[in-house]
Amino acid sequence: MNRKVLKAVFPVAGLGTRFLPATKSIPKEIMTLVDRPLIQYAIDEARAAGIKEFIFVTSRGKNALEDYFDHAPQIEDALRSKGKKDLLDTLESTNMESGAIAYIRQHKAMGLGHAVWCARRLIANEPFAVILPDDVIAAEKPCLQQMVEAYEETGANMVAAMEVPREKTHAYGILDVERDLGDKVLIKGMVEKPSVEDAPSNLAVIGRYILTPKVLHNLDQNFKHNRLGAGGELQLTDAIAEEINAQGVYGYRFNGQRFDCGSKAGFLQATVSFGLSRPELRDEFAGYLRELVSLKQAAE
Repeated sequence: MNRKVLKAVFPVAGLGTRFLPATKSIPKEIMTLVDRPLIQYAIDEARAAGIKEFIFVTSRGKNALEDYFDHAPQIEDALRSKGKKDLLDTLESTNMESGAIAYIRQHKAMGLGHAVWCARRLIANEPFAVILPDDVIAAEKPCLQQMVEAYEETGANMVAAMEVPREKTHAYGILDVERDLGDKVLIKGMVEKPSVEDAPSNLAVIGRYILTPKVLHNLDQNFKHNRLGAGGELQLTDAIAEEINAQGVYGYRFNGQRFDCGSKAGFLQATVSFGLSRPELRDEFAGYLRELVSLKQAAE
């Protein structure tokens, strides 16, 4: 029987330079999508998948991220005294139990693989998930929960995958598929940001992974022997690819819509989509968007 996935790593050490000047004073992961920061969406997805231990790989300047998950007694007392139970429940849902969350510093930016390697002692010899908060996924059943259920069937390494336009394959890690099993694909290779001509498929890896401890061992060996990948960084895809012929690696076609909130356009698209999905905002917001489109069409 496969061991349950109870730990998740959240690599959040990036500087968020694409969102300057906003990220000059706040971590990108605290930027708000409607009324919740990006990191809250990632945490909620992990909780739905049964994750119990949350490991954040951070860097200097991320104090606000750490404070976000702490209790706020002054605000809680004020809401309680005013009988605002709904707001109090919302606030308390952001709190983390003592000992459930840990923070590890990544002192030097050396890639996603290095960020995961930094958490190796807390992961130990267990399967674990990796969640990139920049990738926000709207789904009826959260993406990581779908993957955990699929992992329980296979026990093998798994990466979330989605089809992208062929002309955009150069921006992703692309899967080389050996066998298509419907929602899962058994892969025989992974190519990092190939040219359009060299892309083996249009199935791209996005920011959700379920990995076995062997991947951590591969990362550790690659780091110790200075076997760095593209850009002189310790690449997670390299360590996963080493397991293709050993334990096997699957791509998982999740049900849901992914938004790249690491880009300004993606963040705006997510804001519109999530705003329209909220019953209390939908009518007013949709009316405004219709009016905006009408004015634009009239001006043309």
